[in-house]
Amino acid sequence: MAALRILHSADWQLGKPFGRFPADVRAALSEARLDAIDRLGSVASSTGASHVVVAGDVFDNVEPGDRIVAQALSRMERAPVTWWLMPGNHDHARAGGLWGRVRSRAPSNVRIVDTAEPVEMEEGAWLLPAPLEHRKTVADPTAAMADMATPPGALRIGLAHGSITEFGASGDAANLIPPDRARTAGLDYLALGDWHGFLKVGDRTAYSGTPETDRFGRDEPGGCIVAGLRSGELPSLERIETGRYRWLSRRWSVANPDELERELAMLRGEGRLPDMLLSLGLSGVASLADRVAILAMLDDRLAHELRHLDLDADGLGVRPTDDDIALIDVQGALARATETLRLRVETGGADAGIAASALERLYVEAMRFEAGAVR
Repeated sequence: MAALRILHSADWQLGKPFGRFPADVRAALSEARLDAIDRLGSVASSTGASHVVVAGDVFDNVEPGDRIVAQALSRMERAPVTWWLMPGNHDHARAGGLWGRVRSRAPSNVRIVDTAEPVEMEEGAWLLPAPLEHRKTVADPTAAMADMATPPGALRIGLAHGSITEFGASGDAANLIPPDRARTAGLDYLALGDWHGFLKVGDRTAYSGTPETDRFGRDEPGGCIVAGLRSGELPSLERIETGRYRWLSRRWSVANPDELERELAMLRGEGRLPDMLLSLGLSGVASLADRVAILAMLDDRLAHELRHLDLDADGLGVRPTDDDIALIDVQGALARATETLRLRVETGGADAGIAASALERLYVEAMRFEAGAVR
């Protein structure tokens, strides 16, 4: 009876630019994706997986640059496993393109599967790849698997990149894969890429997700699947975390610095702040003094502790107190304007937000003036 242990990964997207981030964050995130190769190699070695199959989107585009290619191949060469790389929609196969260049530079333990033909991984185990030749195709990329012949009793491992139709995709969606492909093609396991989170689809099909998370909306760290395969039996699938950075989305309702401190304490309990990217939305109502203090804590402290902070404070409203107004109107010159703005904030209306921002600006400037006078 054929048996094999493999590591299933996908969606490395090496060379992803992360263009909306500052330069230092872009560099850190890009390097982390390369470092993930080292972690995948270590997981494979420690779990006894002799092969790593990568279900598409190894690279973020068809021109990732020489450094990215060289770094990726040199890291794979160091791991005592065989790597099987398949083109996806981001790095689709084309004549004379990226994959010919990768193949010409690849060490002996890196195999490129850019044609839809079965290939023997080792005795008794065959890989049935479905590489993409275009970024989008209306045809099922796995359709040929049903007709791929392998020796009797051999393990049949499918490798594909696309969307399972149960995701609710519309009829004109691309790269659609039927959810029962493992059954119709007689596969022992179908390793999928394209969905960036871990997802099982039935007993013999799964998405590994990306080894290094690359977007907000998924709190879980990146990971891979170690699959134990034995012909005639259901595969055993174990998800193992490999990601360094966590991309967290949070919404905090706070009214004063003490409430913010409680939220910060819970955040620190979730892991190392330098390894977090946080998309944070604030809500609630605070005094001018408390709102300014809350924003200062986030901008001057938390933002420097995290790898990156995306802050949306528009939902944190302001209700000025008498003390707030007294501080703004230090010498009485702004009394009329301050009172007008205060009334607009309290009565609401279309310009209440603008009035609140103006009051906050006056408050900050008043504090600066007072601090300068003290010096």
